[in-house]
Amino acid sequence: MKKEKKEIVVYQAPNGAVEVKLDKERETILLTQQQVGELFNVQKAAISKHVRNIFDTGELDKKSTVSILETVQIEGKRKISRKIEYYNLDLILSIGYRVNSASATKFRQWATKTLRKHIVEGYTINKKRLAKNYEKFFQTVNDIKKLLPSGDAVKAEDALELVKMFAVTWFSLDAYDKSALPRTGANKKQARITAEELAGALMELKQNLMKKGQTTELFGQERQKNSVAGIVGNVFQSVFGQDAYETLEEKAAHLLYFFVKNHPFTDGNKRSGAFAFIWFLNKVGILRRDAISPVALTALTLFVAESNPKDKEKIIGLILQLLRK
Repeated sequence: MKKEKKEIVVYQAPNGAVEVKLDKERETILLTQQQVGELFNVQKAAISKHVRNIFDTGELDKKSTVSILETVQIEGKRKISRKIEYYNLDLILSIGYRVNSASATKFRQWATKTLRKHIVEGYTINKKRLAKNYEKFFQTVNDIKKLLPSGDAVKAEDALELVKMFAVTWFSLDAYDKSALPRTGANKKQARITAEELAGALMELKQNLMKKGQTTELFGQERQKNSVAGIVGNVFQSVFGQDAYETLEEKAAHLLYFFVKNHPFTDGNKRSGAFAFIWFLNKVGILRRDAISPVALTALTLFVAESNPKDKEKIIGLILQLLRK
């Protein structure tokens, strides 16, 4: 893998770099059929078969994915002009997920790894472009999902759902790196819950899950007595006569964080944390059902679980950003 003038990421096969053309007007990569064959180490006939199937099934449209460019070659003393088909990035990716070869497997591993890296380490939403092409952005997210191997883990798809969720609030993950996330919420309405209320709601959740065969008796069993009461006490604690977490959004964010990171239960900490988060938001009347889908909630919970404790303030800020209207 290498970068060409910091404009595109180019895949480099084990046997050497692949020559590519960057179509600056269309912002894509162009390869000939022969180059695609070299990239995946298969014969041109195999590439032709896959391309034909891609067009026949309607997965892609030939007009939008194939460019015919005139190429001049020197043969003897003559200049011969030929028209050659070039495949764009969409078609190359689709071929790469169909070809059965060791090189294609490595390509798929690289493509998925690169996608995840952009999402986790530096995926940034361009606000101006997103404002003009909001629907196109969502279509792009869905298109990327289709490129993921069907047998792969769902984490990458969950991450994409998370990107989609934050796009609703015009959120750029660039803010995460620049520590530009909010530090507080907007709703200072007074609201209290008791440990008994939350424990009762969690018990009801456990019973429902057990009826469906989705958990066991271990779910929601406290590691130490009053673990839930301790979390509720931390979230609603007062400092010098004022709430330590002044807004409802802060309280909800810390409920999720403490349940997931403090591991109060023998089993079911992430599910309990996600439930407590949604339960509290709904109870105090600020649950945004349009923004928090089940898949997005799963992604957010996993993001909290896998985060470094030293990044707690950033994680809380990220949750607060989501809760902004």
